[in-house]
Amino acid sequence: MRIYVDMDDVLCETAASLCIVAAREFGRNVKYEDVRDFELKRAFNLDEAEMARLCDIAHSYKTLAGYPRVPGAVEGMKALVAAGHKVDVVTGRPPYTHAGTKAWLEAAGLGSLEITYADKYSRHWHLERYSSIPPFVPFDDLRERHYDIAIDDSPVAVERLSRWEGVKTIVLSRPWNAEYPLPANAERAEDWTQILRLALH
Repeated sequence: MRIYVDMDDVLCETAASLCIVAAREFGRNVKYEDVRDFELKRAFNLDEAEMARLCDIAHSYKTLAGYPRVPGAVEGMKALVAAGHKVDVVTGRPPYTHAGTKAWLEAAGLGSLEITYADKYSRHWHLERYSSIPPFVPFDDLRERHYDIAIDDSPVAVERLSRWEGVKTIVLSRPWNAEYPLPANAERAEDWTQILRLALH
């Protein structure tokens, strides 16, 4: 099988880390379990300048390379690879985060995996002007890869995946997707143990 795995909040604890940043930098004391909106600007009640600053911090090499691992994620990824599956990391991060993203994966022993920077949220088309970074792939172009399974946490991405024929989507439970009604091709997992159970059986 070919398996798509999201990066933020599926492999690494991005939102929990950004709660700490939002409190430190802007005085926004939002508990992780209260991050009910996938759009962090609304979740942390940030203005445009504050949101730009949050993105700068979130996408810095030091921050990216230091995000904590989601419990069981690294072991789960290795189990998928060991079972003979083609596993791709598909992230909505902008491509200029490649160095930090690659460093995180290498430190986790996952450096051999392919990383695709996909425009999941229609946010970064202006990045095409950069020639020294990996390409930013239109999300729907990934249909041609014929993924069997997609593992994500974003309601936006899951909604788009629901239109792809033949893809089973596994949604890792997070506060911002707790009330999201899953499409017919999706199942919810509470942790990586359940992800593996759904993916491999």
